[in-house]
Amino acid sequence: MTQTSRAVRIHANGGPEQLVIDNLSVGEPGPGEVRIRHHAIGLNFIDVYQRSGLYPNTMPLSLGMEGAGVIEAVGEGVTHLKVGDRAAYAANPPGSYCDLRVMPAMNVCQLPDAIDFETGAAMMLKGLTAMYLLKRCPPVEGLHPGDFVLFHAAAGGVGLIACQWAKALGLRLIGTAGSDDKCALAREHGAEFTINYRSEDFAARVKEITGGKGVKVVYDSVGKDTFDKSLDCLRSFGLMVSFGNASGPVAPFAPGILGPKGSLYVTRQTLFTHITSRERTQAMADELFAVVASGAVKIRIDQRFALTDVRAAHRSLEARQTTGCTILLP
Repeated sequence: MTQTSRAVRIHANGGPEQLVIDNLSVGEPGPGEVRIRHHAIGLNFIDVYQRSGLYPNTMPLSLGMEGAGVIEAVGEGVTHLKVGDRAAYAANPPGSYCDLRVMPAMNVCQLPDAIDFETGAAMMLKGLTAMYLLKRCPPVEGLHPGDFVLFHAAAGGVGLIACQWAKALGLRLIGTAGSDDKCALAREHGAEFTINYRSEDFAARVKEITGGKGVKVVYDSVGKDTFDKSLDCLRSFGLMVSFGNASGPVAPFAPGILGPKGSLYVTRQTLFTHITSRERTQAMADELFAVVASGAVKIRIDQRFALTDVRAAHRSLEARQTTGCTILLP
């Protein structure tokens, strides 16, 4: 049976004006695939990178990396899902900005009844990202209760989850944000200290907070504007975790600078390296579901846009006018 679905696509890279809604035919799932009807769709900065061309893709490109809804059909070989299951995912290939899609089943997980569709759509990519950052990217000396970490964009979707999760792990999170209101929001969600990077020198303030020692880890999704100073925030043998480019890509740098700064480590991470199998995806999702169900981490959705208002949603995200998570509603 073939059905028609609205899908947000781009036919050329560029600004939000490139986002158009096309009507696409959606058929039956093949082996290893499912058909899912979305109830809510997550918005993420990676969507902007793909739209702009920072992350190149073949055109036309359907956008969106996470969503939640109900399984309508299951292809051969899929055993962990059945028709009627509530489900959520963060997955490649992109294409969640739609009513209905056929997609690989590997990264699609059953959504616990205690978690609603909007929360499921908002939490998967951002929550799994916070999870691997805090629990699967440890510095060489490990992370232990009482350790200082620095998290940029702490009032964003990933940031607010990370603030809460870090507090639950006993870590002392220092968060940066671009306004006093955003700093207050990060503190409300578990950041012990916050720094408004528009009015303060965050590197100097980090050294002050840590008594001159620096932090064990910096988690940086901002990129160009924060990378160099972030290295100065690290203690000896500290780890710089780059996982985004909201202000633009980091410029090339000479590895030789890492020695004098304290024999530092640098890594560039992406979620999709961490979820390359059904087993790894489910194990990480189980941890995320558990921490959300326990109440230790609450998923804050501050912006909701209709699917047809996707251009406005992208403009708000790029202008850094959003806090917490943003979702699209079909």
